[in-house]
Amino acid sequence: MLRTFCIGLLLVPLAFAQAGAVEKHKLALQISDNDAAKMNAVLNVAANVSKYYSDKGDEIEIEIVAFNAGLHMLRDDTSPVKPRLKSFKQSMPNVSFMACENTLEAMTRSEGKEPPLVENAERVKAGVVTLIELSEKGWTIVRP
Repeated sequence: MLRTFCIGLLLVPLAFAQAGAVEKHKLALQISDNDAAKMNAVLNVAANVSKYYSDKGDEIEIEIVAFNAGLHMLRDDTSPVKPRLKSFKQSMPNVSFMACENTLEAMTRSEGKEPPLVENAERVKAGVVTLIELSEKGWTIVRP
């Protein structure tokens, strides 16, 4: 009886620690079209989801993965949403932007030089593979 009581006392702090734990959510958003309206929809989803979970006291990590024609959204020379990307960098550190190197290499071959990326874009080898791997790690994948 005493042994059961002692084990119960040891589990009480663990239960309180788990009850007070902040839940961490993970969302990956896909952009594969050279379309400012679609990219703005992606950015709106990121902002709205981030606010929703922040208001609840939860954390959310968001990765926006750009590949194919969607890479234009992260190009410094062609992005129609550069001011919003800069704003995200300053106000939403939980949102990151991933640029597909396969697409970047194809653009480099066709244009004769590597296109510049916005400063807050990180490179990933392959956009689709990144989405697959994130999904396998429990991330929610959405294409707005």
